[in-house]
Amino acid sequence: MSTSSETRSVQKLQADARGPMQPSVAWRQRPIRLAPSILSADFARLGEQVAEAEAAGADLIHVDVMDGHFVPNITVGPMVVRAVRKATRLPVHVHLMIERPEDFIERFAAAGADLLTVHVEATWHLHRLVETVRRLGKGVGVSLNPATPLCHIEEIAPEVDTVLVMTVDPGFGGQALVESTLDKIARLRAMLDQRGLDCDIEVDGGINPDTIGRVVAAGANVLVAGAAVFEAPEGIAKALARLRHLATEGNQ
Repeated sequence: MSTSSETRSVQKLQADARGPMQPSVAWRQRPIRLAPSILSADFARLGEQVAEAEAAGADLIHVDVMDGHFVPNITVGPMVVRAVRKATRLPVHVHLMIERPEDFIERFAAAGADLLTVHVEATWHLHRLVETVRRLGKGVGVSLNPATPLCHIEEIAPEVDTVLVMTVDPGFGGQALVESTLDKIARLRAMLDQRGLDCDIEVDGGINPDTIGRVVAAGANVLVAGAAVFEAPEGIAKALARLRHLATEGNQ
């Protein structure tokens, strides 16, 4: 084994012994933002619940769009995004978990999305798609499934506003967080900080009072929560207040 190989092996063993990477101190100045996901809302009272989340201090509203192909579930389309847009003054984040997102971007933008996130796994021409979203005057994000390595976003990272790390396999609400994604979040934060990129890290899936502090400590600052907000027995307002308190603790 060469000297350089031995050095890399020692460095890897030392990193493994230290555990997951830790985000930089500078990152902790980024604001924590809560994004209730309407996937878990009562659709018979959708406008009312979105308004309640806004009044309780939510920072944006998250809309999960699924097509039954890219993920094994079907949810909503532009008509629901338009209804959400009418119900709130908050930014509306549309997370496209669909095949061929380039065919639908303009419709969701016209419906009122402020930020559009697409999956790196769902399109062949990611840079072209990001440019399309920019031309529409919208914020843009890219998302990675749990098993997709970070190298897939190295080239596009300077062009986006947010990187969304799926902390569950997409398709259904109420799942348990995939533990390995915590180290992935920390590695992503280190990569963005090292390159000086002003980019949010958003997490989606399994975010609840037991996990929210951990994902924040790893480096996330935009936190999507569905069931933990809209299905909380204490109600939307108290659930959001508790999540924000625990997220703030995780950011210390």
